[in-house]
Amino acid sequence: MSTSKRISIDVGGAEHRSPIPAASRIGNFMMTGHIYGRDPSDNAIVAGAENQIKLIFSNLRAILAQGGATPEDVLKLEFKVTSLDLRPAINKEWSAMFPDAASRPARHVELSGNIAKPAEVSCEAFIVIS
Repeated sequence: MSTSKRISIDVGGAEHRSPIPAASRIGNFMMTGHIYGRDPSDNAIVAGAENQIKLIFSNLRAILAQGGATPEDVLKLEFKVTSLDLRPAINKEWSAMFPDAASRPARHVELSGNIAKPAEVSCEAFIVIS
């Protein structure tokens, strides 16, 4: 049994190939690693950027739940994308997860050429659990 204050969070669809958890929590702070559009049933990245984005938000919800958090606890999301043309698809899922314009987390979308295919987008979350 671990005596560490840090707790590793793992969920299907957000698994890493390396021995890295999907997220880590210490006290009321939780941070994810990169979340990809992976299918929870087989951990494979799905085809199509819009499908990947839908699964990223679904996988984020699963990580939040496993870590004892809710979307209201998300402080910031950072996206890496292969094309800035993916913003409308991100905005659609973003607005569904955070419908109150007066209470949305900070967000950054960054163009990156370092995303391993077939992934077209990834996301990291910074969470403060209330």
